[in-house]
Amino acid sequence: MTDDRQTIPDLDGAQRQDDIPEALVEDVKDALEHIYDLNYLQNHPLAQEDEAGGEGSAKIVGQRLRQDLAAAIEALNPGAGVPFRAPQARLYNLVRLHYMHGMTIQETARELGISVRQAYRDLRRGEKGVVTALQARRATDIPQRPRADHLSSLQEEMARLETHPRPTDVSALLQSAQAAVERLAEQQGVRLHFEAPSQPVMVSTDPVLARQVLVNALSHAVQQAQPGPMHLILTPAEERASITLRYEPRPEATNAPAVNLVVAQLADRLGWLVRQEDQPWGTRVVALHVTSHGPTVLVIDDNEGLVKLVRRYLTDRDCRVIAATNGQEGLRLAQELLPDAIVLDVMMPEMDGWELLQRLRNRPQTAAIPVIICSVISDPELAYSLGAALFLPKPISRRDVMDALHKLGVI
Repeated sequence: MTDDRQTIPDLDGAQRQDDIPEALVEDVKDALEHIYDLNYLQNHPLAQEDEAGGEGSAKIVGQRLRQDLAAAIEALNPGAGVPFRAPQARLYNLVRLHYMHGMTIQETARELGISVRQAYRDLRRGEKGVVTALQARRATDIPQRPRADHLSSLQEEMARLETHPRPTDVSALLQSAQAAVERLAEQQGVRLHFEAPSQPVMVSTDPVLARQVLVNALSHAVQQAQPGPMHLILTPAEERASITLRYEPRPEATNAPAVNLVVAQLADRLGWLVRQEDQPWGTRVVALHVTSHGPTVLVIDDNEGLVKLVRRYLTDRDCRVIAATNGQEGLRLAQELLPDAIVLDVMMPEMDGWELLQRLRNRPQTAAIPVIICSVISDPELAYSLGAALFLPKPISRRDVMDALHKLGVI
């Protein structure tokens, strides 16, 4: 019987896995669980103090920790030529799918074709591998560490990027992306063959960001492909779709990633999963798994602290939290976005929560949206009489928010 356990190479400046303190592994695991929560990361024990200091330095150390964690995960990558389910790629894919893409242990086990027990075991080894790579990165990275004024503009853009999903026809987006790269394909000698259902393929996503991902992914593939046919296939499923690219890569692109860093991060922000496999007979298969965006929660409160709190509580959920700081803005966003739930404060200037609740209930397009009144004024009877679904007295806890959204079927 062969041993399919993966070996993590020793890295200069890092401890061997057997010598890694459990407390350090738990710290890294905690940071990975909050990798998209910048407010949490900037106060994390693993966040290193910025030498420049000054205003905004806390945010910078949070971004730096996120960069370090992402780079440490990539250090486990055995390379593009290794099949997705190969034992050598298992630790990398477990950590990436679970922490970067938010998949459960059970889902990652199914994707990799292993038992849940094996997935738990290997994920722990993968977490230790991240610790090892993180230590090595920081041991060799100190002289090049960027100061505040040299922070990557890409990371700044990604940190503040918000998505605005709405019902979108993926087939139409793909046709638009194909038209954008058609001339480049002709110049490269690549013939694009698009296969899609005759009916629209609808998902909830941000069409502007989605088009950018598709155009750039297609452009990247065309520039990697040998002259000849490239097959672009759209396969619909319930509330999701798969986009598959098949082509023969040029020899110099054999070990190159199918999409560049910017496209990969944009796809992550949309909640899409990008996979690449180079098959033994030379064909490259790139798959984009397009999923509908998770539920939207609109928080209407003139106190930005509550918005940050709700965002932090929902960071490990596929939820989009949108903020409105006054009643008029909240009413406008409620009508435009039709969120899955609204968290509404009572004490606000100009239009208070009671008036806004009545307006929401009196308008057909917003009448059915569940509203959670969240206030220091404890008057649940009035809230329910005006049409509130639930009442939460301030201050609120994570359990309060999770239980409320659970009861409403939002999460």
